[in-house]
Amino acid sequence: METSTSHLVPPPLGALLGRLPAYPGSVMLVAALNVGLADQLPEDVRQILAGKKLRIHVRDAQLTFDFTWSGSGFAPRSAGGPVDLTIGASAYDFLQLAQRREDPDTLFFSRRLSMEGDTELGLVVKNTLDALEMPVLEWHRWAPHRVLARLAPHWRGPGIGPRRPGESRPE
Repeated sequence: METSTSHLVPPPLGALLGRLPAYPGSVMLVAALNVGLADQLPEDVRQILAGKKLRIHVRDAQLTFDFTWSGSGFAPRSAGGPVDLTIGASAYDFLQLAQRREDPDTLFFSRRLSMEGDTELGLVVKNTLDALEMPVLEWHRWAPHRVLARLAPHWRGPGIGPRRPGESRPE
């Protein structure tokens, strides 16, 4: 079953989006991955992902996001160059996947999701996505106070993060 053309980003918009610099999008993607997924990754998956170069390609939007697993979280990479695994789909299909309305196998076998590169790494990613507590896009999880609560453990610096009783901010 193909993605309906009504669910695709219109080609003129895709052409416009494809002209945007890739790195800022990669920064935003890894921020979302770190908030939504990083804490759920099992240690063995973290070890397999370590140093691997990954790419998400949103075909209809002509967007590409390059990133890697740094050992403690996902980190953006500059666009271009060889990657270990490229995962491609339409924007709609990525949204369906994130909301758990479609599973990776269904999208893959209907040729709506593609994985190119390291086959073993692709299977690890697919199986990990299947096993994770999702959907990531449950809107109540993205309420500002909940996002801030998930980010707070990563904030360690003067003037960053919530104040503790009796703590003052540096001037």
